[in-house]
Amino acid sequence: MTMTSKLDQLREITTVVADTGDIEAVARLKPVDCTTNPSIVLKALGTPMFADAIKEAVAWGKKQGGNPEAVSSAVADRLAISVGAALVKLVPGRVSTEVDADLSFDTEASLAKARAIIAAYKDRGIGQDRILIKLASTWEGIRAAEVLQKEGIDCNLTLLFSKAQAIACADAKVFLISPFVGRILDWYKKSTGKDYTAEEDPGVVSVREIYNYYKANDIKTIVMGASFRSAGEIEALAGCDRLTISPNLLDELAKDEGKLERKLSPESRKPDPKVSVDEKTFRWMMNEDAMATEKLAEGIRAFAKDLGTLRTMVQKELQLAAA
Repeated sequence: MTMTSKLDQLREITTVVADTGDIEAVARLKPVDCTTNPSIVLKALGTPMFADAIKEAVAWGKKQGGNPEAVSSAVADRLAISVGAALVKLVPGRVSTEVDADLSFDTEASLAKARAIIAAYKDRGIGQDRILIKLASTWEGIRAAEVLQKEGIDCNLTLLFSKAQAIACADAKVFLISPFVGRILDWYKKSTGKDYTAEEDPGVVSVREIYNYYKANDIKTIVMGASFRSAGEIEALAGCDRLTISPNLLDELAKDEGKLERKLSPESRKPDPKVSVDEKTFRWMMNEDAMATEKLAEGIRAFAKDLGTLRTMVQKELQLAAA
């Protein structure tokens, strides 16, 4: 008798998403959706598979004219769309594409960028029903998502570390949130010097609390656990709406033929009264949560740094092409 892998068992109860821009891994592991961010895009562009996309984007950039900084930014955007478009061909569901991290505190600029991303995909024959616009879970990012959702553009709110952020996202009726598990664990391990079992893991506990709050209040926003450090964390969230998992952990689960126990289900929800947060309450709740405040800021800085690296790479390519 053939045993079923933990990955196959997980797929029975949770939508599995690949947290990667690795085309070969996506083709092999067959996730439903893919998520990208500046770090993933940068890594993907370093592979031979995207050499032609880089040449095409640079040639396009040379024709644009105008401010060199604006041109390099536009070319970087075009390359992010090229990675996303390649992934769209491989998954039946959605591909998340991120609004620039340096716009995380600017609602209007985030809206303009999100609409431009949707238009760029449309130019390649890809409808907005295949794309999720990824925004940081700042107050401004959540407000941008609220507007986009009303326009029929579904959003993925990322860098989410707290219930305050999850409640604000629910109030804004966003399509999906990505609460980060591993980065929460990282903070607590560094802060306390302790090791945690999967059941005690503060990241796991946080996602379970958010999942329960959503199900207890019939909130339609999808909970997609992200940023995993181990297969144990994933197993502890088996049954969550979606989980976005790196290829190495997907492979680990695919090789493990042990029994996977369901940990989360809508039926097991416990009462948790619904609340709403205004801006003042949101900012105070974040202020009182050192972990969420620090990890949100750190995450935005890291994505902005990788975006800067991508733009610098593009500038060099444009200079070489002009020589």
